Amino acid sequence: MNLTIENILLVGSLLLLISIFAGKTSYKFGVPTLLLFLGIGMLAGSDGIGGIRFDDPKLAQFIGIVSLNFILFSGGLDTNWKAVKPILREGIALSTLGVFLTAISLGTFVYFVTDFTIYESLLLGSIVSSTDAAAVFSILRSKSLALRTNLRPTLELESGSNDPMAYVLTLAFLTLVINQDKSFLSIIPLFLQQMIFGGILGIAFGVISKYIINKIKLDFEGLYPVLVIALMFITFSATDFVGGNGFLSIYICAVYLGNQDLIHKKTILKMFDGLAWLMQIVLFLTLGLLVFPSEIIPYMGIGLLISIFLILVARPIGVFISLMFFKMKMKRRFYISWVGLRGAVPIVFATYPLLAGIDKAHMIFNIVFFISVTSILIQGTTLSIVAKWLGVGLPETQKKFTDTDLLLTENPKAEMKELIITKECFAVDKKIIELGFPKNAIIAMIKRGESYIIPNGLTTVEVNDTLIVLADRPEVFDEVHKTLTK
Repeated sequence: MNLTIENILLVGSLLLLISIFAGKTSYKFGVPTLLLFLGIGMLAGSDGIGGIRFDDPKLAQFIGIVSLNFILFSGGLDTNWKAVKPILREGIALSTLGVFLTAISLGTFVYFVTDFTIYESLLLGSIVSSTDAAAVFSILRSKSLALRTNLRPTLELESGSNDPMAYVLTLAFLTLVINQDKSFLSIIPLFLQQMIFGGILGIAFGVISKYIINKIKLDFEGLYPVLVIALMFITFSATDFVGGNGFLSIYICAVYLGNQDLIHKKTILKMFDGLAWLMQIVLFLTLGLLVFPSEIIPYMGIGLLISIFLILVARPIGVFISLMFFKMKMKRRFYISWVGLRGAVPIVFATYPLLAGIDKAHMIFNIVFFISVTSILIQGTTLSIVAKWLGVGLPETQKKFTDTDLLLTENPKAEMKELIITKECFAVDKKIIELGFPKNAIIAMIKRGESYIIPNGLTTVEVNDTLIVLADRPEVFDEVHKTLTK
């Protein structure tokens, strides 16, 4: 069946509905949700029962890039800077040196076991060199894994920040495959340009975005997530336009915004969480439709061999060498090595050789697809088991809540106090958004004279206001008092 304007909404909505229901029950059988989405796409494709003919790598790449924008941005918004800061150097080492070593070691192996040229081998290694943010974020959070000693922020920081490195390596080695006369050293300026511009513009757009969000006064709360979406795409496209890495830029921008006080932040976070799940489903369905299972079968043997080498050798080499200068228990290193999930990102990157039209593009794409599936199937289903085996997991009751968890929690506030604002208070003439109010307390109402005001982030606190504050426990009011008086 060919997709037309008349049936695309019906088919798309049915696939989306099936994916949601399938995902709801998938973990009862130990199958990662993302693999279900991919499988449904394959079943709906031309080789499956759906018979939908979809063979457009360019459109698939566009959908992939848009989806990754939402997934990385949502992951960045959820990243707690306080938790990330102690392991920032480890995360950067994993997302740069770790990715590079994984790409080189796997590419070298591919060169010896296939008839690929050295640059084609390194291209394949680069495409699958990074852990997939969509897979790591969704599997860790849907399984609610509680991990010891900063393991979880390390894994999320790595997966959110290492795609830019893999992207640069993919473009670099693709250039070398197309232009055989160029040397390996010629890709260094490209790498530096992408990473430096991406990092600087990510911070710059984060600061600018915060200013715009908090200063602009929109009439409807629902417009604020739309505003953030516009800022997200501007950050990505503007960075890419000047030669920087757009993926790195939007992740850094989102991390900055996620750790600032923003107008209607709760609404923005919830909206992006839902959009990230939607984009994960759309991305995996699209890639499932793009794949022809009959074309993968001839490459299953070599794909399995490469996948096993990646999981058991290449990924551990990248992790252990990049972390050799840091103090870290061996069990933690082993677990980080195991959570090297490959998912949709390598498949999206594998569309670049297809569009470039290189000789072995289809072979590379099919091998990469098989590697991603086996990674999610083998590693994704065993994260909890390996965590318990290595002793790096915590009971769910001991799981610590981040600032984002506290902000989004629906637990009722059990304590209430009325606090009077005097002229000596720091809060006088300050907007609520500027106070840095504790995440586990809210200003439910302001009594001003004979009137009662339901506040938002732009509401200005005045002298003699009575703040009706709700908190989840009594000791939070000490922090509230310090915030208001300073």
